[in-house]
Amino acid sequence: MTHTPAPIDLLIVGAGFGGLYMLHTARQRGLTALVVEAAGGVGGTWYHNRYPGARVDIQSLEYSFGFDDALQQDWCWTERYAAQPELLAYANHVADRYALRDGILLDTRIAAAHWDEAALVWQVAAKDGRSWSARHLVLATGPLSTPNQPDFPGLSDFKGRVLHTAAWPHEPVDLTGLRVGVIGTGSSGVQTITTIAPQVAQLTVFQRTPTYAVPAHNGPLDKALEAQVKADYPAFRERNRKMMGGFGSMLPPNGFSAFSVSAEERERMFEERWQIGGFGLLGTFNDLIVNPAANELAGEFVRNKIRSIVHDPATAAALCPSHPIGCKRLCVDTGYYATFNRPNVRLVDLQTTPIDGFTATGVLAGGEEHTLDALILATGFDAMTGTMLRLDLRGRGGRSIQQHWRAGPLNYLGLCLSGFPNLYTLTGPGATAAFTNVIVAIEHQVQWIADTVTDLDARGVRTLEATPEAEAAWVAHVNAVAARTIYLGCNSWYLGANIPGKPRIFMPLFGFPAYVQKCAEVQQQGYAGFSLTPASC
Repeated sequence: MTHTPAPIDLLIVGAGFGGLYMLHTARQRGLTALVVEAAGGVGGTWYHNRYPGARVDIQSLEYSFGFDDALQQDWCWTERYAAQPELLAYANHVADRYALRDGILLDTRIAAAHWDEAALVWQVAAKDGRSWSARHLVLATGPLSTPNQPDFPGLSDFKGRVLHTAAWPHEPVDLTGLRVGVIGTGSSGVQTITTIAPQVAQLTVFQRTPTYAVPAHNGPLDKALEAQVKADYPAFRERNRKMMGGFGSMLPPNGFSAFSVSAEERERMFEERWQIGGFGLLGTFNDLIVNPAANELAGEFVRNKIRSIVHDPATAAALCPSHPIGCKRLCVDTGYYATFNRPNVRLVDLQTTPIDGFTATGVLAGGEEHTLDALILATGFDAMTGTMLRLDLRGRGGRSIQQHWRAGPLNYLGLCLSGFPNLYTLTGPGATAAFTNVIVAIEHQVQWIADTVTDLDARGVRTLEATPEAEAAWVAHVNAVAARTIYLGCNSWYLGANIPGKPRIFMPLFGFPAYVQKCAEVQQQGYAGFSLTPASC
């Protein structure tokens, strides 16, 4: 007689911060859980993104777990904005501190996850042939985990080295003295460009859309500030959770309009926040995200900064964005605009001189060949949905995720999908992670999932599934919220606009506190918007 092992309670895909915390929380609740991770180590984004200058854009004291006071008291960050090696060390510390490694399978890529309607479990298979049954499936795959590999015609003709910021080699890459090109000027491009410019012989930056970058003013972490925060960490975390982005209580947004002060006072206030650095610039006034006219004042302030920093007027003009500030993710930099004053750095504006093709030795743009030894693709990610849409994920009736999301990522609460019982997504579409300190977003969603699973078990409920009506209403709500902001004012990865053929639908929700409240209300109302299957069925 063959013994069939009982299904595990939670199978978790991904060992980034979300997967690690989901595993720890599940174990605390007495649930059996397993993490399956395709990479060779934990850390998610910070395992893969090892490109030069990779660094977080939220201050280290905020971009960290708050669920255990001993952890946040014991861990000491070295910089105001932590770099990738330190963030990866932190992820490994968390895995070791909470003895999580025995519940994580590394180098294990999921091949398929199918809902078994008879057994009411997920049947999950890995590419190496191993398989598991799980009552619940948690996709902790991260919003920025699948690199966007553009299909540049003729790229294979280039015989120099081609690198991608989101798939950087683990071994050292020495670019010293080389002629290097960078395609892309989002966050990873900005960080790479400023870091490698002093090392390379020639740096050619191929810019499709100019970016807004605000100074980080990074440096060693102020020990007095660290002591102050650690003495008040619980209240500090609570204040942050009440902020729109789950962070920023060290520099709270002002509660008045950009038009409520004189032009001179407005300029002074913008300058004050510019000197402090970071995302706080967008909190100078309370209408910068919702009023295009107010937003334009902030945009022009940054454009004036670019004109004052960059010596060459033509280069400065090409670096000045025209879209609303904030409708693409703001870059937090260290000397990005000043980098273009270096004699070995050249900007190629692809709006006026588009890429024509590639040769064995470089890039053709505007009829000119730019000779290169190496080319870096800082082209970002197939964000929020890219990883899930590459899975063989099938719900009721064998319906695939690709079918369900053909017109865009339908979901309810940014957590669950109709037709996919007991499936949960972390930091995906319909949730606030793109606009929120992602670790704060993770902690909230993980707790919601853990609370739901344990509550349903106590009530004898076998399955939880979003209704199509709740799902449609939630997607409409996400887009209605976006329509009241400047976020629809440009093409961005928030809309999937960086991926050819991807449906244009605004994916992230703006406003963390309201989201937390809504998720709590759904639980308190007996899981409004969900259909439940009792154990007797």
